[in-house]
Amino acid sequence: MFACLFQSQMLLNQLREITGIQDLQVLQSALNVCLVQQHLSMSVTIRLWSLLSYCFYSRALEVSAEENAARMKRKRCEGSGETCSPADWIRQEDCPVGIRNVGNTCWFSAVIQSLFHLPVFRRLVLNYCLSERVLEKCKSHSEKRNIAFMQELRCLFALMVGSNRRFVDPSAAVELLRDAFRTSEAQQDVSEFTHKLLDWLEDAFQLAANGNNPEDKQNNPMVQLFYGTFVAERLHEGKIVSNIEQFGQYPLQVNGFNNLDECLEGAMVEGEIESLHSDQTMSSGQERWFSKLPPVLTFELSRFEFNQSLGRPEKIHKKLEFPQVIYMDSRYLHKNVDQTHGRRGDVKRLKDQLTVLQQKLEGYKNYGSGPTKYPLADMLQYVLEFATTKPTNVSPASVPTNPPVHTEPSSGDSSQTEPDDAGSSDGSGCPQTATQKTPIHKPFTQCRPPMEVPLQPAPHSVNEEELYFVRSCLQRWRAEVENTVNELKASIDKVSQALEGMYSDNSLCQVSYRLHAVLVHEGQASAGHYWAYIYDHANKRWLKYNDVMVTESTWEELVRDSYGGMTNASAYCLMYISDKLPYLIAEDTDDETGQALKGMDSLPSILRRYVREDNRWFQQELREWEEQFCQAQCEEVHTEKPIPEEPQNPEQEPNPEPAQEQTNEVSGEPPTDSTPMMLTPAMQGVIFAIAKARQVFDKDGPEAGLIKAFHEEYSRLYELSQEETTPQQDPRLQHVLVYLFQNQAPNRVIERTLLEQFGDRNLSFDDRAVSIMREARSKIRLIKPEDMDMDEYLQWHDDYSMFKTVFAYLLTGLEQYQNGKIREALNYLAHAHQDNSVLLRKGERKGVDQSLIALYRRKCLKELNENAATLFKSPDANDVAEALTIMNECIIPCMHLMVRDSVSQEDLDVIELIRSCWCSYLGQDMDDSLQEKLSEFLPRVLDCSAEMVVLKEPPKVRKSPHDLCSRLTAVMESIHLTSVVTVK
Repeated sequence: MFACLFQSQMLLNQLREITGIQDLQVLQSALNVCLVQQHLSMSVTIRLWSLLSYCFYSRALEVSAEENAARMKRKRCEGSGETCSPADWIRQEDCPVGIRNVGNTCWFSAVIQSLFHLPVFRRLVLNYCLSERVLEKCKSHSEKRNIAFMQELRCLFALMVGSNRRFVDPSAAVELLRDAFRTSEAQQDVSEFTHKLLDWLEDAFQLAANGNNPEDKQNNPMVQLFYGTFVAERLHEGKIVSNIEQFGQYPLQVNGFNNLDECLEGAMVEGEIESLHSDQTMSSGQERWFSKLPPVLTFELSRFEFNQSLGRPEKIHKKLEFPQVIYMDSRYLHKNVDQTHGRRGDVKRLKDQLTVLQQKLEGYKNYGSGPTKYPLADMLQYVLEFATTKPTNVSPASVPTNPPVHTEPSSGDSSQTEPDDAGSSDGSGCPQTATQKTPIHKPFTQCRPPMEVPLQPAPHSVNEEELYFVRSCLQRWRAEVENTVNELKASIDKVSQALEGMYSDNSLCQVSYRLHAVLVHEGQASAGHYWAYIYDHANKRWLKYNDVMVTESTWEELVRDSYGGMTNASAYCLMYISDKLPYLIAEDTDDETGQALKGMDSLPSILRRYVREDNRWFQQELREWEEQFCQAQCEEVHTEKPIPEEPQNPEQEPNPEPAQEQTNEVSGEPPTDSTPMMLTPAMQGVIFAIAKARQVFDKDGPEAGLIKAFHEEYSRLYELSQEETTPQQDPRLQHVLVYLFQNQAPNRVIERTLLEQFGDRNLSFDDRAVSIMREARSKIRLIKPEDMDMDEYLQWHDDYSMFKTVFAYLLTGLEQYQNGKIREALNYLAHAHQDNSVLLRKGERKGVDQSLIALYRRKCLKELNENAATLFKSPDANDVAEALTIMNECIIPCMHLMVRDSVSQEDLDVIELIRSCWCSYLGQDMDDSLQEKLSEFLPRVLDCSAEMVVLKEPPKVRKSPHDLCSRLTAVMESIHLTSVVTVK
């Protein structure tokens, strides 16, 4: 039994070596299928290989299908947002913005991201500007196209700086590129697209740098930043001829080289410049030396070549290493040409020596005259093992060919005296047949003790003298071989170290360039995907930019994806920046304070407005999504299960939550169970905060996520409370916390208010929000009665509710006034003034500015009084009755309230105007009935303190904060004839 298990294990090991599959479960399942057969033969191994290949291929297809399904699902989410939550659209804190793939544009995203995250280039694009004089001279199609592309790129960069979106859409800029390639300029290679993009940028900057002389490019910032020069030297008619040439992206061949330094040396030296003989000129190669290095040094790796036999391009998957820091003065600068020439001679000598040593070592590691070669030391060891094996007295031909399969081993001395028994048993109780194959080993790959297997080859006969002689020779030879191999390895290491140190002394390591970006291609020559690794200089980390996804990465991941040779992904472009020029990565600073400008502060004013407008549209998109979500929730409300409440501590009575029981803090309306509440701007703020806390939530759990989200929303609302109040905008309407901040409410009131918003049931749109909601509710339950004065808490929220009511009355009154409904307008304005007076007595910022209410109250009084006076003199009894109704229900109560308050001079003037109007009727001829009616209400007009005043209760008004903000902007725009104002 043990032998069978041993044999199975050996077969598994063999198949693992053959197939390369490391999953033992897959191997074992395939082996079990084949073990149904009664005999193991070579055909079984073939069947195993076929089965394993099928399993491996099927599993690869399954993985590919899963990845493709996930990719398609991700595209659908990005395209329509139908299956994504709003949190998936919102930019995370301190996270760069991704770029959406709008159809085979991943190459564009990789190039643009690498340029955008170079601060010096970003500043050039954002501040790009052409004078009117230059614009008038731009007549050609190419100039107009380049300017249009530059403007689109500016907008794209601005969005990448300040957008609230997780990713932005580059369609406008990409379409300009595509349009150009649909014409006679058409090129289908991505490299050509990239070069065309950079050419357009260079031409656009040339217009701004020197519009008068397009040929003079010394002041072109693209040339100054990305272009350098090299000296090309060659022998011609006995003389060294030099040419100075300009370069941008420097091309490097990958085939035949192992690292970037070897690529550069291969590109700089094309053959050797040989010395001249006296009678003839020898053919020569060419040398290149960098004479001026650009601040941004870009290497273009030639990863594609054309296969002439197949008639198609192929990708080169060879491994090519590159460092994070490269020293360009070690062997490539023209100023070090003499020193480098001397060292190149030493390097050539060392390389030749290294080649000889490696060839010698290879002879010992792969020895033999046949097609198969093995390590010499292993061969000597195995010959020694053969020689020392105990000889047998029976020829292999005498072994039975077909012994019974189930024959038990004989007892007694037969195992010692009968060679047949010895050959038919493995010593473990499991008989062996002559046709069974022993496990196949790869011989001579390593030194290991001989395995105890049946029928091991051995000499037929050997005496002690022969054995002594052979053993001594083989052991001595093996020791000599091992010593020689070790000496060769030591010599190779010594020469390799000398080669590595040839250019590493300090005098040749002064011009250092640091890796800024790596552009990666995955796939084949005909198709593939592009992304970029870019170094975040501020936070000292690598980031991976893969279309809309921006994730933190490591140097190890970059190496795995970029070196090549392991997968079909490899780097095709390397961007290095000079270590000696810190301005390349320095952020913008304020000219006066010297402080760094970040985000929106770094944008020109016109681009800042553009980004704010886009963010406003983004907020609207989110609101529309939320409305659709709530509508879907409403339709499914009868089928969905309610969110389970977390059990409360039975020993502790739950704290009351009056703000949610009486009125909702966001909308000011009483909650109902029958209709779901729409997500208000305040709830949107909480959603944004939860989205920003996503990473903390995923890493540290709900409590940490709640704390992070709480801090985000608290900070946002505090900043909002510091904004200036204008006629068109009052920040207090946007959120209760802004009102509390501006009125310096106690922290305990502010914190509980915000905590209850995080505990609002209407925020349960995904698992993360539900977890944070439950955590917030548990925090609220932990607040003890002695920690919170609920009367004080309720009073603050009652004040805010009254504040919104005042605003609702005011705006409704102004709207009615503009629509000509003066009587209704006066009623709303009178109530607004009365309630607002109560608030203002508690604090200046607790109410609304009374001057606007008082102004339109006076206008309404004057117009109503004129109307009532006209109706009173009418011969129609109905008109007279209408006049009396206006006086008794509208004008007189309002006058009484005005007198009881601290009346202003303007109010007194209106009151006196009304009194004078009605007193003037005393001396006029009129019917007795009119005289009687006049005498009834005139005393009330003249003496405003004679009776108790009760205003007519106005109809219920809408108090939604978002509704009030929009109405305030519209009403004030209409009143003051102002331009359109964006409401946050």
